[in-house]
Amino acid sequence: MARHSRSKDVRESQDEGARINKRIRAFEVRVIDPDGEQLGVMRLEDALDSAQGFGLDLVEVAPNARPPVCKIMDYGKYKYEMSKKAQKSKSARVELKEIKMRPKTDEHDFHTKLRKARGFLEKTNKVKFTVRFRGREITHPEIARAMLERAAKILTDVSDVEANPRLEGRAMTMTLNGTGPPEEVPENLLDSNES
Repeated sequence: MARHSRSKDVRESQDEGARINKRIRAFEVRVIDPDGEQLGVMRLEDALDSAQGFGLDLVEVAPNARPPVCKIMDYGKYKYEMSKKAQKSKSARVELKEIKMRPKTDEHDFHTKLRKARGFLEKTNKVKFTVRFRGREITHPEIARAMLERAAKILTDVSDVEANPRLEGRAMTMTLNGTGPPEEVPENLLDSNES
């Protein structure tokens, strides 16, 4: 049973990344104190005693260096800050969402797609509008350009135009950058009288 728990401890320390205190395997380590000052190269036992003197943990921050670099710090606080930093970088990502339409998209469907795009833009995502042409529809690109310009005009309170409408093969595309929720919500978000 003790053997099973030991392998679990080794697995956990590998998952966490950094080795701490007794899990450090090196005989000698370069030690940095909590203020960032180097204490020099010392035996692992002496480094653990120094960390214990500060009431903190000895954390291996550069295991591939020779000798490995260890810092005296509060490991729980370090782990918490690293998880917060990872979460912040993950939440800061901007996603590109795509809204697809056709030149013959009906008025109600057009407004439904704009409401969906508004939701994406309020969350500061980018939205790429694509109007696909089928058959002879490609002979009237002005219809698609008018649709896209109208969409950009309606969504000006929550977006900026990143890429103006342009023809790419059998599709016309336009990209909008989300600026977040508007300061004042317009009385009529999607006025059907606009052209």
